[in-house]
Amino acid sequence: MSKETIISVDKVHVSFWQNNVGVHSIKDLITYRKSPFTNKTILNNISVEVNKGESLGILGRNGSGKSTLLRTIAGIIKPDEGKVTVKGTFAPILAIGAGLEQELTGYENITLLLALYGTARKNTNAVENIREFSELSDEVLRMPVKQYSSGMVARLAFSISLANESDILIIDEVLAVGDQGFQAKCLEKIYKIKNEGKTILFVSHFPDDVAKICNKAILLEHGELIHSGNSLDVCNHYRQLF
Repeated sequence: MSKETIISVDKVHVSFWQNNVGVHSIKDLITYRKSPFTNKTILNNISVEVNKGESLGILGRNGSGKSTLLRTIAGIIKPDEGKVTVKGTFAPILAIGAGLEQELTGYENITLLLALYGTARKNTNAVENIREFSELSDEVLRMPVKQYSSGMVARLAFSISLANESDILIIDEVLAVGDQGFQAKCLEKIYKIKNEGKTILFVSHFPDDVAKICNKAILLEHGELIHSGNSLDVCNHYRQLF
């Protein structure tokens, strides 16, 4: 019985224009003799497939293109070349506090994001579940998010995203923030989601976590896919980069 491909990245190329010489106005642009912009390749000819129920780890040093790849899969970035196909819904945890409105309270952010996810209609206990998982007090959740510490923001963002009952969970290095107790709790939740047969994309600087969570992985270096295979093998190649 063939496996169902839920994510397909086919020969994807992503590049950004960079201003390297401090041109900040029309006058600067006119008076500067050469083009102040350079085109930097972030992802070069990346192809990868993820089957339903698989957990893919994405490893690489800073600047290798890991987060850009996740954002391209999530539809936030449009590739210059190539094609990305995703079958199913996803819950992206792409950055600490991403999607949270700083002026709104914790409770208001929960209500807003649950409505956007559609989870509020499916699970009437979602707000209470988020409060319990985040371990944030009622007093804290009534405060504007702009008054939160980075640890509080991480707890709230992660808890809301996990409440989204989606087919694919996308996690980008957020487990590095917060106390060890909450990190362990998040990992336990991820294991549970994995055992439920959900698909996971997991970016981390900690190969031990990738090896535990993911059954396969890829390794990026300077925007190139330099190794892929089972997670233990790829993690070993990652360690050899240092």
